[in-house]
Order: sequence, then C-alpha cells, then structure tokens
Amino acid sequence: MRYFIEIAYNGTHYHGWQIQPNALSVQAVVEQTLSTFFRNEIKVVGAGRTDAGVHAKQLFAHFDLDETIDAENTIYKLNSFLPKDISVQNILRVTPEAHARFSATSREYEYVVSLGKDPFAQELAYQIHRAPNMEQMNKAAEILLHYSDFQCFSRSNTDVKTYLCDVKKAVWEKQGDTLLFTITADRFLRNMVRAVVGTLLDVGFDKVSLEDVHTIIKSKDRGNAGASVPAHGLYLTKVSYPETIFLTA
Repeated sequence: MRYFIEIAYNGTHYHGWQIQPNALSVQAVVEQTLSTFFRNEIKVVGAGRTDAGVHAKQLFAHFDLDETIDAENTIYKLNSFLPKDISVQNILRVTPEAHARFSATSREYEYVVSLGKDPFAQELAYQIHRAPNMEQMNKAAEILLHYSDFQCFSRSNTDVKTYLCDVKKAVWEKQGDTLLFTITADRFLRNMVRAVVGTLLDVGFDKVSLEDVHTIIKSKDRGNAGASVPAHGLYLTKVSYPETIFLTA
C-alpha cells in the first residue's frame, strides 16, 4: 500500500531535503524515523528538493508499507520521535501509482523579507534596511507570467532536461513590516525562486528596469539575473495533487 506523508520543517539546521553523503538532511531523518517506528526499512520519495536552509510549511513524500496505518495514532507517535524542527501533519492512503513528485500539479513558494532588524526573524526572513518599490516589483513579477523558459534563473551546471515552467502566480504583498512574495508554478528549477526574488528586488531598488527583466529572461544567462537571496527566507508552502489519487478507505 502506498501512503503520502505530509510534513513541515524548519530547514535551518539541515542541508536541504535530499539525502547527502556527509551532511544532515530532512529526508534522512524522516526515513530513519519511519524505519524505526515500523521496524522495517522505509524509503521516502519527496515532492521535490529544498536547498540547505530552506523551510517547508507543506511537503509531501510517499512511501510503501504492507500494512494499514492508523493515521491519527501514527502521526502522534512519529511526532514524539522526530526532532522539534520536523513535524508530521498528515498521513494519507493513495492509489498505487500515485507519486509525490510526478503526480503533483503545482507547487507554491513564499519568500519573506523583513523591513528592518528583527531579532526574532534572524533565521526565518531576509532582512533589508530600506523599503523597495513594491509597485514596480509587482509589475516585474507579472512579466514572469508571459514567459516559460527560465534558464536565466536556474543554477548553473544543473542536469535538468528542460528549463520550461508554467508560472501561474507571482505577487508581492506588504504585511506590516514584512514583504511577502508568493509564486506558484507547475515546477521550479533549482535556485529559481531565490534568483527571481533577487532580480525583483533589483527592480525595486532601481538597479534594473522593467525592460531589463524581459532582456534577462530572453538571454537565458544566469549571469544576467540578480544575485540569489539567502535561503532562510524561502518556504515551500503548498503542493497540489489531483483529488483522484487519494483513497478514503
């Protein structure tokens, strides 16, 4: 039987989601905890990778098990085993062919920018000391919806086969002393969101014009886009799937 496990984590102390040879990862901790709990080797496949220091409010992974799970009881016990910065939110039975990565229809990220020095957000938001022009940044963000090839925002020397992404939403909002950028797409390239945010902030600080944004995207050159903002302000917030993959019994 196949299950989806929904987890959330603070990525500060982890070298990303994916298992690394000589570094602590979220995937490794989750697999070890599941294997210990079920007394059987459990491998999990995540909806995607998050880089070192990136957080997740919602990430799904799937695993297979030859027994029926009492979800409520299992969630409670797993959370007592897991470290404080990783939590299980839900466990759901899915169809045998359901895949945490390939069955996903969209993913949403948020990037949090703190306007000023906030001692309580040192590891949870990117702090800047003057406000950028959010109206211009939203005009630049809207440009993203008119393109599909985002090689200019992809990490260099990556092994991806395509740089095509269908961006459905990209918007900045001000919430008190915080700027929140939300972006939704069918898929994301490695480092893409952080490079997008860095470029949009350049627009907000009048370092890059709206016309330059078109030129940067068309160039397909990472060197032309803005610098990547720090990982600790980035959150994976939502992964969506077709309702048909979830089983009620």
